[in-house]
Amino acid sequence: MSIVLRAGVPADAALCGPICFEAFKAIDDAHNFPWDFPSPAVATEVLATMLSSPGVYAVVAELEGRVVGSNFLDERGPIGGIGPITVDPAVQDGTIGRRLMAAVLERAQERRAAGVRLLQSAFHNRSLCLYAKLGFETREPVSKLTGTKLGLTFPGYAVRPAVAADRAACDALCRRVHGHDRSAELDDAIRAGTARVVEHLGAITAYATTIAFFGHAVAETNPGLQALIGAAGEFPGGGFLLPTRNGELFRWCLGHGLRLVHQMNLMTLGLYNEPAGAWLPSVLY
Repeated sequence: MSIVLRAGVPADAALCGPICFEAFKAIDDAHNFPWDFPSPAVATEVLATMLSSPGVYAVVAELEGRVVGSNFLDERGPIGGIGPITVDPAVQDGTIGRRLMAAVLERAQERRAAGVRLLQSAFHNRSLCLYAKLGFETREPVSKLTGTKLGLTFPGYAVRPAVAADRAACDALCRRVHGHDRSAELDDAIRAGTARVVEHLGAITAYATTIAFFGHAVAETNPGLQALIGAAGEFPGGGFLLPTRNGELFRWCLGHGLRLVHQMNLMTLGLYNEPAGAWLPSVLY
């Protein structure tokens, strides 16, 4: 059995997208959870974006010349974000997934990344065991939440679109909470028009690239995150992620009609700082 790994290119989306959809669908169906991607077209669109991004490294697996899987490493910050990693269900339970993961870990090491992180579906025992064997530590239980927009505002917490001039304040906030910034991701979100900031008492006290599965948010305290969640017009990607240990914010979300989809695990390798504030991870950490 000849397995070849190579760098991904934008044209791979047409084959990798449907594989990604089917791989997640199979594990979701096996555990009676909603699909992570609603259709092959959506999965293809997501992977096409990642395969076209200069800040994302992609690796594709071929078996006997046929594309059978892919993995990604978001390299836009000092901490690399891994995934989604998927393998064609017809050839799973071999060595392809392990090799795809080893490839991005080797890439991160070559680039001297301070650490790498990923989000793992808690019901997927096989991937949890694989990542643990590769040295990953489970750091945080994470809840995927979904629902309709809340349409809430909070006196003293003004939410507005982020602009380039906000970046220094947002980066400083992220460094206070996480020990590093995510400046490149924020820049991309500002250009895309999805980033938002919260101003409180004349200062930026929270920001989000978007309240979505592929977005992250950072705040000094929970009211900043509540303002961002309350102002979100939608929750793209089927919802957003919230650290379950933040019981106050979790209960607030449930009390406002948001629903739990499933639990995930934030897993890390290398540098990890316990957050010193309120935050929402993206699926890439």
